[in-house]
Amino acid sequence: MPVLKTSNLTKKFGKFMALDGVNIEVNEGEVYGFIGPNGAGKSTTIRILLGILKATKGNVQIFGKDAWSEAVEIHKRIAYVPGDVNLWPNLTGGEVIDLFVKLRGGNNKNRREELIKRFELDPTKKCRTYSKGNRQKVALVAAFSSDADLYILDEPTSGLDPLMEQVFQSCILEEKHAGKSVLLSSHILSEVERLCDRVGIIRQGEIIESGSLSEMRHLTRTNLLVATKQSIASLDEVKGVHAIEEQGSEISFQVDTEELDAVIRYISQFGIVKLESAPPTLEDLFMRHYEGKSNIGAGGAV
Repeated sequence: MPVLKTSNLTKKFGKFMALDGVNIEVNEGEVYGFIGPNGAGKSTTIRILLGILKATKGNVQIFGKDAWSEAVEIHKRIAYVPGDVNLWPNLTGGEVIDLFVKLRGGNNKNRREELIKRFELDPTKKCRTYSKGNRQKVALVAAFSSDADLYILDEPTSGLDPLMEQVFQSCILEEKHAGKSVLLSSHILSEVERLCDRVGIIRQGEIIESGSLSEMRHLTRTNLLVATKQSIASLDEVKGVHAIEEQGSEISFQVDTEELDAVIRYISQFGIVKLESAPPTLEDLFMRHYEGKSNIGAGGAV
């Protein structure tokens, strides 16, 4: 049974349709990437998962329990980190971490100390003195100290420097190897690509693509950089070739992955002397879904 499952999740604010039939499934020991532009509906979905908002229609099950009516029981086993953390200004970071950990019934001091060291956090400072990045660290240390079964993370690395992002990523992989589940909403596509087993792309309240990255790569394009003995004739007329650019004696272009074999056969007759291939990335896939759409995020849900 999935750890988290939404079925036809729909949310209206008046006449505005914020979510329209969203289906998400997160299994045990899986990291699920939830991506989309600002205003696509990610945070609205997460608020419903947390029992903060009630869905207009549809069903949300976490650990087999209803996310709205059994929210208190569910929260005993989940850890949540928002993208913008607000803390009690007069408490120290360490006091806030202890408070959150005790709320979940945990008391693993060694884990707490190890995480504080890894995230390079000074737990003795008052929260009002913390930068945005340090507030995120407090929330992340509290979450990873709590031994939750499901982590719901909404832009969790916002404000962290690249070194701390690496620490965060190693923590996620440790939780995954321990059989824990993660729903990761992120703008950083390279982060999602590195961590996630499956991905769902949301746009204007609808899931427009979902699956494992290997399943989704057929929808993307491979980037090629080629140099040939003779100039390549009529490359722009070859099926599946896009975005041709001349770079001195070399040509860069994109190829629909399903046409890659035919395109390589075509250009090889002109005498290939150099060929560089960059595999399609999650960013390529994401941008392809949004090509030519000038209304990205316009009027969308938060």
